Amino acid sequence: MTLPNGLTVEAARAEAERAYALDREHVFHSWSAQKQLTPMTITAAQGCYVWDGDGNRLLDFSSQLVNTNIGHQHPKVVAAVQEQAAKLCTVAPQHANAARSEAARLIAERTPGELNRIFFTNGGADAIEHAVRMARLHTGRPKVLSRYRSYHGGTETAINLTGDPRRWPNDRGASGVVHFYGPFLYRSQFYSRNETEETQRALAHLEQTIALEGPETIAAIVLESVPGTAGIMVPPPGYLAGVRELCDRHGIVFIADEVMSGFGRTGKWFAIEHFDVVPDLITFAKGVNSGYVPLGGVAIAPHIAASFDERAYPGGLTYSGHPLATAAAVATITAMAEEGIVDNAADIGARVLGPGLRELAERHPSIGEVRGLGVFWALELVRDKATREPLAPYGGTSPAMTELAAACRAAGLLLFVNYNRLHVVPPCTIAEAEAKEGLAILDEALAVADRHTAAA
Repeated sequence: MTLPNGLTVEAARAEAERAYALDREHVFHSWSAQKQLTPMTITAAQGCYVWDGDGNRLLDFSSQLVNTNIGHQHPKVVAAVQEQAAKLCTVAPQHANAARSEAARLIAERTPGELNRIFFTNGGADAIEHAVRMARLHTGRPKVLSRYRSYHGGTETAINLTGDPRRWPNDRGASGVVHFYGPFLYRSQFYSRNETEETQRALAHLEQTIALEGPETIAAIVLESVPGTAGIMVPPPGYLAGVRELCDRHGIVFIADEVMSGFGRTGKWFAIEHFDVVPDLITFAKGVNSGYVPLGGVAIAPHIAASFDERAYPGGLTYSGHPLATAAAVATITAMAEEGIVDNAADIGARVLGPGLRELAERHPSIGEVRGLGVFWALELVRDKATREPLAPYGGTSPAMTELAAACRAAGLLLFVNYNRLHVVPPCTIAEAEAKEGLAILDEALAVADRHTAAA
């Protein structure tokens, strides 16, 4: 048997064994206690599948870190990187180059409103860093507001903006960040009975937070258009429009974090398009080139960009707009447009994943709620549907979740697991048959979770 990269299973296994040994000896992993790790080795990938070190094929319902929107090893993107490497591998960011210019044009064409100036970064976290810096310089104000149950990155500003437990060991309380509660009807902080109440009460809470902090001190509100790692909580109707109105009223910059939700993930180029709202800044990364080469950026509205017409913007990166990364972005965006990949994400979500996951929820007592859009879904797993007790504690895991993830992997399905949630986030290119294959595996594996519920 030969893998998609041309290696035999035996050769891939030997390569994997060496890679694993060297990893455990030399690699320091993120977000992990190093001695507790047994990382899976990936030896090959193609489309919606990856192969582990033993030659097992797994359907990638994680898109790795929710970034391979165009799937693995897309031939047009691979060819574009190869062609760019042969032509111009690297160039300093002060020089114009064709790949960066074209990538900026293609991104600007797809952003909502007039966000047509693009500042390139190396990834999502530094996109957030620079968006916040732009907002503070534009307004002359120090504070930034962000919601609990959010994730914005691992650098200093981004991790302090983050509203999940990864912030706690890094937060010294001196970053100028204020957190507030966003809408989340299933676990509402506002005792809401429906989406209308949740929107009204969440906006009233945010308005009060602004008033108590002092509107003249607040530079920006940073929100994921659809929170990703924190649970894929689609905002209820009217919420983001209400945030936009509050920002306009008080001269606050609205930063939409689209690092995970952008570039087709929700069935539109940017998730915020679902809500007919135009922010002042959009941060992006991940899906812009499916992570083939690290790339992120900030899309900037004209009134923010004008702040730096006559004064220098005090920030930059050696690899801003790197030719290999932006060539991959050009190929990715072009392929997504030509092949109808964004429309495919919308269609698969509406016809297959959404109905299929909701049908699973009717039969499995461990599923408390199903949430999502496009190919961006979460299953909230609970011990008891009546009390909504989570199957794992906030900020932690449990034997039930560990067993469930292992059962999925053993059956050939790779999932994104976070606390008490399973995230169903396959590539935007996934076919109907592949989506149904994944749902069938998940259906069988959820029996493991069901055994840990009050109904068992």
